[in-house]
Amino acid sequence: MRSPLLNRTLQFVAAVGVIALIAFFYRFLPANATTVALTFLLAILVVSTFWGMMVSVPMSVVAMLIFNYFFLPPTGTFTVADPQNWVALAAFLAVAVIGSHLATRARQQAEEASARQRDIEKLYAFSRDLLESGNVMELLNRIPAQIVNTFEVGAAALFLADKQKVYRSGPVVPGLDTDALKSVMAREEPVIDGLNSLCFIPVRLGLRAVASLGISGRTPSRQTLEAIATLVAIAMAHARAVEQLGQTEAARQSEQLRTALLDAVTHALRTPLTSIKASVTNLLSNHDLLDGQKQELLTIIDEETDRLNRLVGEAAEMARLDAGEVELDLDAHPVEEAINAALEYCKATLGSRKVNVNVAPGLPPVRIDLMRAREVLVHLIDNANRYSAPDQPITVTAERTGDTVTISVADRGDGIDGLEQDLIFEKFYRGKSQRYAVEGTGMGLPIAKAIVEAHGGTISLTSQRGQGSVFSITFPINHSHPVHV
Repeated sequence: MRSPLLNRTLQFVAAVGVIALIAFFYRFLPANATTVALTFLLAILVVSTFWGMMVSVPMSVVAMLIFNYFFLPPTGTFTVADPQNWVALAAFLAVAVIGSHLATRARQQAEEASARQRDIEKLYAFSRDLLESGNVMELLNRIPAQIVNTFEVGAAALFLADKQKVYRSGPVVPGLDTDALKSVMAREEPVIDGLNSLCFIPVRLGLRAVASLGISGRTPSRQTLEAIATLVAIAMAHARAVEQLGQTEAARQSEQLRTALLDAVTHALRTPLTSIKASVTNLLSNHDLLDGQKQELLTIIDEETDRLNRLVGEAAEMARLDAGEVELDLDAHPVEEAINAALEYCKATLGSRKVNVNVAPGLPPVRIDLMRAREVLVHLIDNANRYSAPDQPITVTAERTGDTVTISVADRGDGIDGLEQDLIFEKFYRGKSQRYAVEGTGMGLPIAKAIVEAHGGTISLTSQRGQGSVFSITFPINHSHPVHV
């Protein structure tokens, strides 16, 4: 690397060489003094644009002397015979110096504008990266490294007042120690140490300093430092707000889930428990019951116990599905096999209700866990059976849609309000109009949704008040040999 003095010397020699070449050219090519002067001025402006006034001003003096010696009469001497030539030389030198100053100033302004543009682009990239984080601790650990990577500095450190902790981009750098960062926090004023390539600035939220930032290596401008500190403060406030919002939302959902669970326990579990309690009390207190009456009460106890067992089983299954603990035995099966298995399982509950099955011919096999797919269809068919009048049919259809087979279960019940359709697949949620009229816990559809999504499929609802509902599920077509997982 050459020293700045050597670089400046070489630039000056090159500038004098340019003047010499111009003079040599016009000595052998007839031209008037005005042309020569303008050519010298043009060369001086070009040099000042690229190398600045430190080179162009001495070059202007050399150009004036050469212009006087070779092109103003009497040539070959530095004597000025005509007083008008003194004015010409003074004007030449003044124009050269002023032109050099203006060209240098324009170049500096262009460089400053480019530097500001680069700083703005870096600040934009920095702010974008900061606002991506919604976790305060993750953000604090990322800030120093992002400053180093974005602004190409040597190292960065962030001191947080409320935690009394320093977050660094790497190992501790001399000068960026904890005491220096605390000192900036106490003074609440920026400190720029150009000699040691260090700078410090407080980070304020409103009027209060909450942190301090230290940077070593290339020192950004004070405006850039203040912008960095402001962006860090905004990002910290944003991350805290997002974190608090998440905690609030989690608390709200927890409360909502608790309320729904209490509602489910109250209205779904109380009924079978009441029936069991009444039957047992009757058996224990009434010793004159006939055998037929005893058998009837025992049957009620048996049925309600099964019902309780089923409700508890649904809750346990929902927990396993949420935890991803359920394994699927995936294989290729005709879609009719799953539909027929579900209808056979629901035969007792359906009773005399008419069920229309329309399966498109030539459907390819789907890749499913047969027992789980049957369980999904049982939930949908049972749901249609519960929420439609006994004399209304249920329609089950199957057709190909791209790389999937869509199975739909349609009923002619009251339908589901548009505002509730997005909530119907939430755990324990039941339609407002049917919440107390129809028994259930609101876990059937969430279980069906979890199973379908575990297969890589989707579940959707189309419903209109007074026209009924259509639940549709998709299963992927089997394109390969059977695979067990």
